[in-house]
Amino acid sequence: MKRLFSILAVTVMMAFGTANATTIANTSTAVTTVTTTTQDDAAPAADVGFHQDLKKRFIEGGPGFMGIVLLCLILGLAIAIERIIFLNLSTTNTKKLTQSVEDALASGGVDAAKEVCRNTKGPIASIYYQGLDRNDEGIEAVEKAVVAYGGVQMGQLEKNVSWISLFIALAPMLGFMGTVIGMIQAFDKIEAAGDMQPSLVAGGIKVALLTTVFGLVVAIILQIFYNYIIAKIDSIVNDMEDASITLMDLLIRHKK
Repeated sequence: MKRLFSILAVTVMMAFGTANATTIANTSTAVTTVTTTTQDDAAPAADVGFHQDLKKRFIEGGPGFMGIVLLCLILGLAIAIERIIFLNLSTTNTKKLTQSVEDALASGGVDAAKEVCRNTKGPIASIYYQGLDRNDEGIEAVEKAVVAYGGVQMGQLEKNVSWISLFIALAPMLGFMGTVIGMIQAFDKIEAAGDMQPSLVAGGIKVALLTTVFGLVVAIILQIFYNYIIAKIDSIVNDMEDASITLMDLLIRHKK
């Protein structure tokens, strides 16, 4: 249909000559617009996807601050994912481990219990092993070893978590800084033009606000991961404390 209207427009232009070229051109443009509208009504245009709109907004925000905010997101997510994997691997079935250690103490003594802990992953098994390894030195030595090694394991659990909190604070700060700089640039345009025209400042203000939006989005995403990691660490630490008390009770009963 579009090709048919184009052929008709060219034919009319050739018939009337160059004198009426301008009028015919306007008519052809109108016909083409009508044809395009008809095609749009027949087949609605596909909506722009969310990721495409996000990419557009990111480009509009400028490569400077937006790139730094994106870097904060990438580094923060990388550390968060590594911590989540590590914490999940560090999670141990404490009841099962305690029962295995108790059975090993009853059947094969301390060496058998140490072998069970050696073959089990996680900080609780490591604490059990350190406590059992000091069993010959007395209960006080066992308690000191459990407390000291528990602090070491807690440090391993919390490793690099402070970097996530840094990126949570840094991302919105960078966004706000980009907003302030964008507003300054917008007012510079007003000063240079000598007139308060919306068209002069609208683009600059939009770019400035986009940096704030992306900074807040990054902070929200990382905050969710951060809270999950902190909750996971607290859960493991509580299990470590309960397991330490249980180990002391097991060793006291074994000595009797």
